[in-house]
Amino acid sequence: MTEDELKDLDREVKKLKRMASEWASQLHDLVEDKLPAGYEEIPGIAQSTYDACKAWADANARLAAAQKG
Repeated sequence: MTEDELKDLDREVKKLKRMASEWASQLHDLVEDKLPAGYEEIPGIAQSTYDACKAWADANARLAAAQKG
């Protein structure tokens, strides 16, 4: 992997981490502000949070593997 490709992957990891954090924040807000009345929102926000965290974890693993050579 070239240096440019590593930089691009690093940027992708940072972007995905930010997105995962944003979804986690929405989940936190749901718990803090909307429950129990907003219970029907739990599955959708939870799934989106999970998907964002999984995307970050997968990209982070690719970055770690690429950095090891």
